[in-house]
Amino acid sequence: MDDLRLALLLNAVSPAVGGVLVRGEKGTAKSTAVRALAALMPDVDVVAGCRFSCAPGAPDPECPDGPHEAAPGTARPARMVELPVGASEDRLVGALDIERALADGVKSFEPGLLADAHRGVLYVDEVNLLHDHLVDLLLDAAAMGASYVEREGVSVRHAARFLLVGTMNPEEGELRPQLLDRFGLTVEVAASREPEQRVEVVRRRLAYDDDPSAFAARWAAEEAALRARITAARATLPRVELGDAALRQIAATCAAFEVDGMRADIVMARTAAALAAWAGRTDVREEDVRQAALLALPHRRRRNPFDAPGLDEDKLDETLERFGGDDRPDADPDPDPDPDPGTDPSGPDGGPGGNDVPPQGQGPDSAASAGQPEQSEPAGPPEPTQPSAPPAAQPEPSGTPAAGAAERAAERAGEPFRTRTLSVPGLGEGAAGRRSRARTEHGRTTGARRPREALTGLHLAATVRAAAPHQRARGRSGPGLVVRRDDLRQATREGREGNLVLFVVDASGSMAARRRMGSVKGAVLSLLLDAYQRRDKVGLVTFRGAGAEVALPPTSSVDAAAARLGELPTGGRTPLAAGLLRAHDVLRVERLRDPSRRPLLVVVTDGRATGAGGGDALALAGRAARLHAAEGTAAVVVDCETGPVRLGLAGSLARDLGGTAVTLDELRADSIAGLVRDVRAAGTGTGTGTGTAKATATATATATATGGRVRDRRAA
Repeated sequence: MDDLRLALLLNAVSPAVGGVLVRGEKGTAKSTAVRALAALMPDVDVVAGCRFSCAPGAPDPECPDGPHEAAPGTARPARMVELPVGASEDRLVGALDIERALADGVKSFEPGLLADAHRGVLYVDEVNLLHDHLVDLLLDAAAMGASYVEREGVSVRHAARFLLVGTMNPEEGELRPQLLDRFGLTVEVAASREPEQRVEVVRRRLAYDDDPSAFAARWAAEEAALRARITAARATLPRVELGDAALRQIAATCAAFEVDGMRADIVMARTAAALAAWAGRTDVREEDVRQAALLALPHRRRRNPFDAPGLDEDKLDETLERFGGDDRPDADPDPDPDPDPGTDPSGPDGGPGGNDVPPQGQGPDSAASAGQPEQSEPAGPPEPTQPSAPPAAQPEPSGTPAAGAAERAAERAGEPFRTRTLSVPGLGEGAAGRRSRARTEHGRTTGARRPREALTGLHLAATVRAAAPHQRARGRSGPGLVVRRDDLRQATREGREGNLVLFVVDASGSMAARRRMGSVKGAVLSLLLDAYQRRDKVGLVTFRGAGAEVALPPTSSVDAAAARLGELPTGGRTPLAAGLLRAHDVLRVERLRDPSRRPLLVVVTDGRATGAGGGDALALAGRAARLHAAEGTAAVVVDCETGPVRLGLAGSLARDLGGTAVTLDELRADSIAGLVRDVRAAGTGTGTGTGTAKATATATATATATGGRVRDRRAA
């Protein structure tokens, strides 16, 4: 927790650092630590009565509540505003009174969470689960320092400069790269494995539950001292000098770790200056630059979603030593002359001091002073220049038999590539994403309807048409349009949704022949990358030996799917029917959990099927495939068959599934133009035309067998 507390305190000293992203497993008090920051933030002066927290000395000239006259401000505590994952766009940016705007021409604006967070902290718990349209709004506000609301010809702008703090569990999925880069610092948090520390956590929690007021009173003096130190560090910060030697080290470090853009250099410079001010110094030293790198660079050196965050500390030390220069100040045996309050090892509860925040890389406890939290995973190797596939794992334990053939160790995946777009037919209504067509809150306007609940997107023309015939009966006498609630029309929009992409991967002995499994894993890894970019949920079912297993239940963590894929061994018979039936069970459960998210079944196999039934194995597989077709599940079969003689079994499987078969070569986006890109079915709306989909699959398989190509075959 030392890294987390230090990162939060540095942002309290210098909000320009840009916020903190806290990554860690569940139950590690991430949210508790972040919420505790609000009590330590110094008060802010605001213009009295301004809903947008304008500073008295420099009010926003475009403030909707302005213009403000020169007057002394009022002090209030800094706000910590929480943004729920399921918040609406109007709640985030504010809402306009549409009825008053239409009837009276009055801009009546109700501020949102961005206005509340101005000059404070905006906290997003589970930030990796935030919807894309809210992420876009956060990115705009963070980049511009202002929030813009544009609704049907009415425009409102207000300042929105805030400290962005987010917490997340990486097992539930990763952040979009654009938002990830907006966080100034990142820390990894893990629960302590030391029994004494865990005992102290439980003791303090129970003490708080028994008497919250008394517990807070015991720590009030330490909190006051820590708040005073933050205030002093803020006063020192403008006098901190960032010398040329420190700037060279910062630039060389960012270049050595190949981070994108220049934001990392700027964040490191601000963080190093804040570290010096926190230590009560006016000069930036090498230890400040080192610690700034450990906090600011791990999340920026990721080249693809499957790279673990972290830094090679040996490489970091070598870079700092090489570019240290001779103008560094003499080493100080005590670089932190102003010890952090609360370093007494015996706190009020008889445990460790609660506010001790030693700089990283210093102190007697090497585990706490390392670049990563005490119990986190060790830092990874230096970042490769090319995207790397997940490392091959050890063979599966011998307790899992592979009937019929010797089990082989997991084979390393081939290089990933950009894949063709696969989508689900019809028009869905699932979670916002980037794969299949769907009715969404954002996108191209296609029509209007009466609002079922609260109005979220006004269709102006349809509203005017609905209100126009009733103006005389309503006694209209002036220029304003008399609008009633029944006249309002909700705009219907078409955008893209995220799907559940369930991979069913053949890991039998036939896939290990001619080392095909490396190519197969590379193809699945490429599809996983595509799923990450399109905000899909993914699942993984594998079959080999005596049956099939769910290697990964449906999840938003594409990283977890890639890790399971890397650990996948091969060998044994090919129970294709068992794999399809297990996939059917997974999809049945997911339809109950999330009925609006439509599935896309991706079967990766050569089409062979073996088992105890001998020749009946193919017939059983066909029957299992037709179960999916009967439920309208969109399906793609990735044909892994190689060699001069091909049986075409994958094409037959695709026909039974009512889907399409593509080869590994055809899966590439840069393959022969005219490849079938989408899984399309007949009909309109959300239904799936199984018969037409089967015909499409049949035609595609025939064209592939004869050497032809089908160009964007779509159902009418």
